[in-house]
Amino acid sequence: MSALVLDGKALAQKTEEELSARVAAMKEKSAGQTPILATILVGDDPASATYVKMKGNACRRIGMDSMQVELPSSTTTEELLAKIEELNANVNVHGILLQHPVPEQIDERACFDAIALEKDVDGVTCLGFGRMAMGEEAYGCATPKGIMRLLEAYNIELAGKHAVVVGRSPILGKPMAAMLLNANATVTICHSRTQELAEHIKRADIVVGAVGRPEFIKADWIKDGAVVVDAGYHPGGVGDIELGPLKERAAAYTPVPGGVGPMTINTLIYQSVDSGEKKLG
Repeated sequence: MSALVLDGKALAQKTEEELSARVAAMKEKSAGQTPILATILVGDDPASATYVKMKGNACRRIGMDSMQVELPSSTTTEELLAKIEELNANVNVHGILLQHPVPEQIDERACFDAIALEKDVDGVTCLGFGRMAMGEEAYGCATPKGIMRLLEAYNIELAGKHAVVVGRSPILGKPMAAMLLNANATVTICHSRTQELAEHIKRADIVVGAVGRPEFIKADWIKDGAVVVDAGYHPGGVGDIELGPLKERAAAYTPVPGGVGPMTINTLIYQSVDSGEKKLG
């Protein structure tokens, strides 16, 4: 039997239609104001510039405004912190995104953590992570939160299931594990240095590949009937998991591309609209 395809692209498009209606309602109630996402791009990394452009396009598709802040690659930590504080104080800005990575002379963590909690729509602050992990109100990190929204949309049962997350990055693996734990899954966190990795994965009802290496997780490590979530994307259109053989064996899987990827920007925009609604009514 063919596995259920967890189509992130389709869900993102459906969500954009719903967000367009919410933004239109906000405009009507607030004399034409819309939520505003401020994006900060430091330096001239072409990939980062492309991501920022994609985020601006997503805002425009739903009728929302974006503010693009571009700073030179010579920017210091102090200068970036000053810009973030300026955006924190701007009542017309409802979300702030600092594009990763920043030039090496900048203390990235200090700058992430300077973003006000209520404007941390990308879920990158230590305070936001801590509150999310404790089950308190906070915006979740965009990619893992996008994965949770995708699993929920397809009614994937998480409570009591054994989830194995392969990867421990602060913006993907760690928050993913915390979100699954909050959803009553039993969670094992593995990574590239885990001993007997295949044995851990073979016991999983849900596998999340977030290790950042192309097809690092082999299909024969994954049991029949598992739910397979691939959060990787690499040249050649492959993810972190060897997906081909799993399309007939898994219960459900996220395609690469078109699975997790579209949900990341969609979640950022979704959380920006939510922040705008809290301020604009």
